[in-house]
Amino acid sequence: MPSPQTETPGLELQSPKEAEESQTPAQGSRRTSSRKEPNAHCKDGTRLGLGTLRQAFSRASQRALTQVSKEDTGLFRRSSCSLFRSFRQALDEGPAAGHFQATPEVPSGVMNGVSQQASTGAASEELKPEAEGKSVADLITERQLLAAFEQLLRLETRLVAEKASRTFEQDPTAFARRAMDVCLHYDGLAAELSAIVRETLGSDGVDAAVLAELARVVNAEEEAHPSPPDDGDFLRTPRHWRQHWEEAVRRSAQERVRRPGAGWASAAAEGASGLAQLLAELGVLVRRDLQKVRQEVQPAYAAAGFPAWEVYLRAFHSAVAQRLQELARDARGCEQLYVLLDWAANVYGSPDFLGPPGLALPAEPLPPLLAPDVWARLESDYTSFLEAKITGCFDNILQLEQSHWAAAKDPEVLQGLYQAPLSMDVHMLVAEHVKAAGAISAELEATTLRICTRALGLFVPRFEKAFLASEAVSEPHLGAYINACEELRTSILSRFPGTQEELEKPLVAATCSFQKHLLQGLQRELQPLFRVVCTRDWLTQDWLRPLMDKVVRFTGHLQRVAQPRAQETLQEVHRFVVREYLAQALKPRKRFWAMERMRGSQKMSLDAQAISDTFQGLGSEATWLDQAIQCVAEILGETYKDDIQRHLETLIRSYPDIRRDHILAILALRRLGCRRNQHLLQHTQDLLRAEAGVVGAEAPRGHVLFEEIKVPSAMAVRITCI
Repeated sequence: MPSPQTETPGLELQSPKEAEESQTPAQGSRRTSSRKEPNAHCKDGTRLGLGTLRQAFSRASQRALTQVSKEDTGLFRRSSCSLFRSFRQALDEGPAAGHFQATPEVPSGVMNGVSQQASTGAASEELKPEAEGKSVADLITERQLLAAFEQLLRLETRLVAEKASRTFEQDPTAFARRAMDVCLHYDGLAAELSAIVRETLGSDGVDAAVLAELARVVNAEEEAHPSPPDDGDFLRTPRHWRQHWEEAVRRSAQERVRRPGAGWASAAAEGASGLAQLLAELGVLVRRDLQKVRQEVQPAYAAAGFPAWEVYLRAFHSAVAQRLQELARDARGCEQLYVLLDWAANVYGSPDFLGPPGLALPAEPLPPLLAPDVWARLESDYTSFLEAKITGCFDNILQLEQSHWAAAKDPEVLQGLYQAPLSMDVHMLVAEHVKAAGAISAELEATTLRICTRALGLFVPRFEKAFLASEAVSEPHLGAYINACEELRTSILSRFPGTQEELEKPLVAATCSFQKHLLQGLQRELQPLFRVVCTRDWLTQDWLRPLMDKVVRFTGHLQRVAQPRAQETLQEVHRFVVREYLAQALKPRKRFWAMERMRGSQKMSLDAQAISDTFQGLGSEATWLDQAIQCVAEILGETYKDDIQRHLETLIRSYPDIRRDHILAILALRRLGCRRNQHLLQHTQDLLRAEAGVVGAEAPRGHVLFEEIKVPSAMAVRITCI
């Protein structure tokens, strides 16, 4: 890495005469020392008063404070305070304390501003060039940091020894001036250390030799000041330059982390896309800087045993956490909150963000990027916004479906089935949000799934009500929404089993409602056609063909309905046809006599066979319905009356839901004598009681036929029989 020549004027002491001739302190770019030897003492024994000393250092300090960065003021303030306490101590010990008007308040000085300052010849002697004719200021300027520190350390040690030997009893201000010179040079050296750290990650960087020199200086300072002295002398007090270096690293990381989005207005003004771009730039910068630390900075410090990688890693981690919390305070809306959470969990939290796999991480784990309470607040805010967003999305889906109804277009057919965009829209809505939340945390995924499930459970009945109240109700649309509900139930419940309890009920209810309306439309068309059954016109007309044609046309729609709903609906149609046929046949009306009864039996038998064959051809699996009409036809045409009992037994065993009133109606249709009717009724009553004890009071599940057939009261039928 090249070593830039930074703009840092060097600290250089001058004689009083030179200081008087140079009224304006030198400024400008970094330069080398003039190498002029200061005078040993002021001529004619002239002694600078504290007022002159104060003015000289005030001018130098004012110039310095305009050039030094604000973050270094803490260290310099500490040095100045120590120096101020030392002044008081020196003045209190001097015998001519009354000679001074006041104890001066000396501002802190730094290397970048103090290039020339007034001092006595004695002070100048102490800071004369020792390393190849270079002054301390020159050494610091040229970043020969270790040589500068060693020279300052020798001056410090000599000054402490002279103070201990009471050399300054007659002239306490001489000690103060020389101590100030040493302190200012120490501050200048510390400022140079901060500048090196600040430049390390810059575009030009800092030479590896300079970084190694910095590490050696910090180690040397720790060796020179292992512990605080007992006498409290500020010159011998440890300066804790390692902590100063670590603090400089932290400041450098904070400055660099704030560079992305320097023109950032606010989260509300920039939006989610602006926030995402800012975080993307932040991620690129942090990755690049940490890579530079691993590849260039850490090896340079490693020779001196400096844990540069860990310090830089923790510094950037802390800076990123602080920056993220600032952004989180201004984040608004579901999208911005998700961008923050996703970046923290999946970008910064990725295994290779801080370094390649296998890279040694600090022994002590890094703290969470966001404090647990901050993270919990962000997730809570996100889910609150998400709940409103999901509800709005379902409203949009309903509006989209309503626009399809208004267009009066049949739904599309895909792979032989009616398709409604409803199922795809809902599935994508739920799946995408749950997947996105799962990428952040399992807890957020579970919360998002609950929100989506609850919103869908409220949406389904609302959608059902809106559709059934519209003018778009038709076989294709009903079939499409039956398919949509079934697809949602299958896909969502299979993917998210935990939603079964909350979603199963509304989806099944909606499916059954659509099936019911689908059947009701067919039933309204077929109902009038059954009125002719068991009439004299029935004997001569082919009434069944138009009815079955309507059934066949209807089942054409069922072929585009997914299983098992299509089969369930087809069986319901089959059951409806058989049930309505029997209901019409068992109604009391003018009875057939003799030949008409035989023709009626044959007609009914042919109808039963035609109905059975048609539904079998359509794929109905309700074969249990085939015997109902056939048994009644056989009873109606049976010539051997004793066999009627056998037909009744078959009917009772095949249809456990048949009741005594139904038996009476069938016997009335056959027109037997009263005594035989009584005998058959008694026998069938015993059979009904026996069947009820075996299979229970209800018919097998789905095998309900006679229970839904209403017949006249038992007394009316009995009178008819008699």
